[in-house]
Amino acid sequence: MSDILNEAVAALNEKLGGADFDGSAKFDIVGEGAVMIDANGARAADEEADVTLSADAETFKEILDGETNPTSAFMTGKLKVDGDMGMAMKLAAVLA
Repeated sequence: MSDILNEAVAALNEKLGGADFDGSAKFDIVGEGAVMIDANGARAADEEADVTLSADAETFKEILDGETNPTSAFMTGKLKVDGDMGMAMKLAAVLA
């Protein structure tokens, strides 16, 4: 597993910190792999999810670091969302 995926899993688990997220989401980090988030937390995996968010590693890191707003990234085309938009909004609220 790449360092980027390891860092992403650690950062997402820290942000989730026991939050109640009852769906499933996949972060597809272009060229690196995927991170799944569900009620059990974050892990490196590539499975079916309610919503898939795709971005390059730099954009993903900026979102996790709070440097880039996920909505702004989506509106500018840096973040693509496929699937349940309501679940994407719920995830954004949990990670904020």
